[in-house]
Amino acid sequence: MIKNPSELAQYIGTLLSQKKLKLVTVESCTGGSLSKLVTDIPGASEWFDCGLVTYSNESKTKLAGVSEELIRQQGAVSQKVALAMAKGALDATQGDIAISTTGIAGPGGGSLDKPVGTVCFGFATRTGIFSTDKQQFSGNRSEVRDQSVLHCLQCLCHYLETGHF
Repeated sequence: MIKNPSELAQYIGTLLSQKKLKLVTVESCTGGSLSKLVTDIPGASEWFDCGLVTYSNESKTKLAGVSEELIRQQGAVSQKVALAMAKGALDATQGDIAISTTGIAGPGGGSLDKPVGTVCFGFATRTGIFSTDKQQFSGNRSEVRDQSVLHCLQCLCHYLETGHF
C-alpha cells in the first residue's frame, strides 16, 4: 500500500476520475488538511466536489446536518456523529462519496473515555454504503492530524479498490 499521502491522494484521484465519482470531505479535527492535500493535485476539480470544515458543534449542525441531540448524547467525537457528518455532507453537496473526521488532536481536550489522539471517521456513499471507524493515534497535534488524513486516504483507497470500507 502507498504510504506517502501525496502519492496516495494522486492515486485516489485517478481512481475517482476513472469511476466518474466526486469526493466530499467534512472535517473537524483535521481542520481542512485532507481537503488541502487532495486539492494540491492539478485537475482535482474533476473528482473533488468540496470540503467542509465543521470545527464547532454549531457548524456540524448547520453545515453537515448533524442533530444537536446526537451531539449532546454521543459527544462530537463519536462514530455516530462522524457518520452523521458524512451523510449530511452528501445531502448538502453533489458528491458521491463523503469522508468525515472528528477527534481530539490535543494537546488538551482528552478524557478517560476519549483520550487525546482519539479520532472517529465516517464514510458514506450515494449507493448506500456506510461505515465508521475509530482510531487511537499517538504523537503531538500535528502528528495526530497527519495520521488521521493518511487513515482517511487509506480507507478511501480500499473502498475504491474493493467496494467496501
